Amino acid sequence: MSETRIVRVRESILKQNRVEAEALKLRLSNAGVVLVNVMSSPGSGKTSLILKTIEALRAQYRIAVIEADMDSTVDADKMTAVGIPAVQIETGGFCHVEAAMTQAALEQLSLPEIDLLFLENVGNLICTAQHETGAHVNVAILSVPEGDDKPLKYPVMFAVVDAVIINKIDYLELTDFDMQAVRDRIRVLNRDAEILPVSCRTGEGLSEWVSWIRGAIRS
Repeated sequence: MSETRIVRVRESILKQNRVEAEALKLRLSNAGVVLVNVMSSPGSGKTSLILKTIEALRAQYRIAVIEADMDSTVDADKMTAVGIPAVQIETGGFCHVEAAMTQAALEQLSLPEIDLLFLENVGNLICTAQHETGAHVNVAILSVPEGDDKPLKYPVMFAVVDAVIINKIDYLELTDFDMQAVRDRIRVLNRDAEILPVSCRTGEGLSEWVSWIRGAIRS
């Protein structure tokens, strides 16, 4: 019998996406634009964090947002309502953003008029961590109501990011969320990630996050 030949489609697709992402990152760098990819589960506070960050940084940086959702413009509408240029990616059945999608969204924006660009990825802790977008900075949000076990269940997400935002810390007294345990679990996966507890509702911890992101933009 002849030997069966295997075509590893997934490996080929991911490799091509990495190539496209690196080219996109270089294009953005040459244009003086820093792209921040924000990932999390649905409802953990991506939109709220981005809006609070815009509020703190819009006097210093020209900001735009790419919103990704399977079939909605709700979050993009929130950005345009506060005067921020926003482009919506409707991914259809895709649970993540790839470099080609980011590239398509950029065609709707004027890069010379942008310093800081946020990508609000699809609400998902699995697929989004596995596909590069061209971002310079990758951020994961874990909200207190989700529980402190998420780094155990979704290790890839916490292994690849530059920062982890622990959001909704105003709920800590209402849950058994163990902040030290979640820190330890993240550290096992990623020794270098910045871990920043915040509350978008009360504002606690947001100044530390804003200082960190300023540093990431300058680096």
